[in-house]
Amino acid sequence: MEKSPVLREEMDMPNPLFPIKIHHCRFRKTGVTTFPHHWHEHLEFLYVVEGEARFSCNSESYDVSPGEMIVVNSADLHHGISLSDQLFYYAVIVDPALLHSRTVDAVETKFTMPIAQGRIRFANRIADDPDVRESLVALIDEFNGRAYGYELAVKAWLYRLLTGLLRRHAAVTLSPEQYSSRLRRLERLDPVFRHIEEHYADKITVDELASIARMSRFHFGRVFKELTNRSVTDYLNFVRINKSEYDLRHSEKTITEIALENGFGDVYYYSRLFKSYKNVTPSSLRKGADRQ
Repeated sequence: MEKSPVLREEMDMPNPLFPIKIHHCRFRKTGVTTFPHHWHEHLEFLYVVEGEARFSCNSESYDVSPGEMIVVNSADLHHGISLSDQLFYYAVIVDPALLHSRTVDAVETKFTMPIAQGRIRFANRIADDPDVRESLVALIDEFNGRAYGYELAVKAWLYRLLTGLLRRHAAVTLSPEQYSSRLRRLERLDPVFRHIEEHYADKITVDELASIARMSRFHFGRVFKELTNRSVTDYLNFVRINKSEYDLRHSEKTITEIALENGFGDVYYYSRLFKSYKNVTPSSLRKGADRQ
């Protein structure tokens, strides 16, 4: 099996003096992974233009339609799957260094620094906020157009975007110690997440994962739950169910074969679990895919 990449993504910027980049992401098949599980310290905005996608941030999954966006906070574990045969979205990635000013003023201490340090965290899914959407679309248009002074315009729209998020979508504020602790724990558990990605179809025990993290079973379970908001078993099932969905949509394998190949020894248990995660049975999902 091919080795998975390290989940922490090091982000290179084409222009270090203006550290922002925009990817044009297009996929033409339902069920494909648009990006694997990973995390980084940058801010990222995913804006869907055409089709639908399922983006996961930490323990939550969001089905996103055109005009909606996902905010990926610093150190959010995230993952994407296409739900359409024609999917197009923008991924706007911002190095927090772009936000800083040279003087330590009220804006820097109250807002810029906590956002840059990942201590102010926003709701992940933004579905109905015209002001936030307008700010992000205008930022993308200015960046793509590259008219004279576009850097100034991009930065202005970015500040307006963050203002809208701060006023209406701020989810939690962490202390510097809490954020540093989250980064340390993510790095400590990075080999655990990679092991799950590589061996999700195998029998995996909590003791095995705790050993990889070099933690006691109790401490490992507590840290894992704090990072993902899921128990180890729940997270394993979450990964396996998502992996199996692609086979249901695109393979001729039987549901029993799919269940076995994705780590489930009992097809009836698999079907019940699938419905609890996806609100549809495997057989119903397959019938719906056949009609598309």
